[in-house]
Amino acid sequence: MNNPRNSDPLRGGPNSNGNGPGPGNQPPRRRISGRVWLIVTVVVVLLYLPYYLSLLPNNNKGPVVTIPYSAFVSQVNAGNVKSARLSQTTANGDFKGSYKSTDGKTYGSYTTTLAGSPSAPDNTLQDRLQTHGVAVTGVADTTPAWLNIVGILLNVLPFLFLIGLFYFGTQAARRQQQGIFGFGQSKAKLYTEERPSTTFGDVAGVEAAKQELSEEVDFLRDPTKYQKLGARIPKGVLLVGPPGTGKTLLARAVAGEAHVPFFSISATEFVEVFVGVGASRVRDLFDKAKAAAPAIVFIDEIDAIGRQRGSGGPLGGGTNDEREQTLNQLLVSMDGFEPNQAVIVLAATNRPDVLDHALLRPGRFDRQVQVDPPDRKGREAILKIHTRNIPMSAAIDLEAIAQATPGMSGADLSNLANEAALTAARKGQAQVNPRDFEEALDRITLGAPGTALMNEDERRLVAYHEGGHTLVAFMLPNVDPVHRVTITPRGRSLGVTQFRPIDDRRNYRRDYLLDRMAVGLGGRAAEEVACDDITSGAQNDLQQITGMARAMVTQLGMSEELGPEYFGGSGDDALNGRGYNPFEPKEYSDETAKRIDDAVARLIEEAHHRAIKTLTDNRPMLDAIADALMRDESLDRNQLTAIVNAHRPDGMAPIPVPIGAPTLYPDSPEPVTSV
Repeated sequence: MNNPRNSDPLRGGPNSNGNGPGPGNQPPRRRISGRVWLIVTVVVVLLYLPYYLSLLPNNNKGPVVTIPYSAFVSQVNAGNVKSARLSQTTANGDFKGSYKSTDGKTYGSYTTTLAGSPSAPDNTLQDRLQTHGVAVTGVADTTPAWLNIVGILLNVLPFLFLIGLFYFGTQAARRQQQGIFGFGQSKAKLYTEERPSTTFGDVAGVEAAKQELSEEVDFLRDPTKYQKLGARIPKGVLLVGPPGTGKTLLARAVAGEAHVPFFSISATEFVEVFVGVGASRVRDLFDKAKAAAPAIVFIDEIDAIGRQRGSGGPLGGGTNDEREQTLNQLLVSMDGFEPNQAVIVLAATNRPDVLDHALLRPGRFDRQVQVDPPDRKGREAILKIHTRNIPMSAAIDLEAIAQATPGMSGADLSNLANEAALTAARKGQAQVNPRDFEEALDRITLGAPGTALMNEDERRLVAYHEGGHTLVAFMLPNVDPVHRVTITPRGRSLGVTQFRPIDDRRNYRRDYLLDRMAVGLGGRAAEEVACDDITSGAQNDLQQITGMARAMVTQLGMSEELGPEYFGGSGDDALNGRGYNPFEPKEYSDETAKRIDDAVARLIEEAHHRAIKTLTDNRPMLDAIADALMRDESLDRNQLTAIVNAHRPDGMAPIPVPIGAPTLYPDSPEPVTSV
């Protein structure tokens, strides 16, 4: 993957350390540690120490006295001088005995200044010293080289210190000025081709999107192939899909395959408090991209700045001048590329319906690549990628895990593999086994297991509630197979009935939705049938059932009263998780709104009636399931099937075990529990 192209810092070459210019790409400044300061101090002391030691006289016989030259001559004549070290101007040495100064102190060494000058010395001193037996030693006046260097350093260091202080002061002032006036610089992070990068081999489950983007890669590798035929490669590609499906990963894979610089920025980083900052950052980003061409600019969550102009949304609020100026600059910058400039803009969003139409026109974002959640084979391929570095037991079946995780995105599957590894690590295991994946899947989809219910009345209520969901699901034909039911609290729920579809669903029949509503109301119906009162435990069930019924009436045209008409808002999309928005303006009358409410109420009431009838007709089965839950707390589909068949009326054929996604460890002899 390492393919250096040049040493231009804008391209992230060898001199760039992987980062381009701009405050968003500068590495953090290293602070000087205390150890470094200690080393510097020791070096300075060692440089100065010889100089000061050289100034100290040889102190062999006590303290040194400075005497006049006449006193020195008198001591020589008196025979009290033992040695003399002579230079052109000074003499020093030791006394044979001691010398008593005028202040009464006694000294053993001396130093004096010779009479005369270097050009006219006292020629009688040598003879006098020899006559009185003084050991004479000559001392050269030439200063040692190291002492000269130390002297130079002593003279130069203060100036160097002042220069360094001035330099660091100006640098600090410049950084402070950039902090105040550098808002207009782009904060995009630059990932260069020298870094190990993501490739299409690291992306799975989105084969159609990879195939569309491979043409962009080919253009960046060999643009002349298209230009000589007069072709113009799409300069803007919009990646559209739910969160976690791999849009950002796909963009990085395109850069990794093409071996080009990759500028990555979130759309929220363009906007600041000051008006005009966002537009300046857009200009700066595109200037850097053009200088580093061929290159890729990736803008994540582009809907933060790319929303339609001139409207304040369903709640009003007017326009946003800063956001609109940023969007205008983005439109101009994207439309300003020369035909031969190899700069491709990739952007990602999960709300293409709110983007400005000028942003989506050809010439800016020429293509929209849909990145959907992976199918079963795609999930298996994603799991293989995310388990490459995880030691796994040979009993793990990734195909079974992929079948048991319909609707999960690539990010969800990555989290599942990581949770399984964490579960195995908590147990002290050397490998991840199938049970770890089962527990990780339960933790992600149902929540962490809580403390078991201790109150018998509450246990009985929860057992009948979950038993109601389970029994209605067993008796109705168009329902996903029940996988497990438990009265052990999971997350915010006191109990859970877990369904495991056979495979992905992309199209929903009306019979399936009606049966799902009946199953959702099975818990409330069981409370009415067996507990003589209702509880607050059905709150989430009622919320989901009401939303489903309203979507069937307003968005899917499945009501008899209103027929095949659409009454949802522009942002409503029940199949993709965006439900009814009560604040969005409605394009129908109050009379139609009342008919919608009546149709929703009728669907819910019919589902409620079906659930009560199913439970009333099969009351022994309901009691048996509730008793088993109170005893074992958790029942899998095999145990549930055995209980239902044991209480079917004579002459009726037994119900087969629901064929849903397989249990991740089917050979386990003990029942599955959530504890």
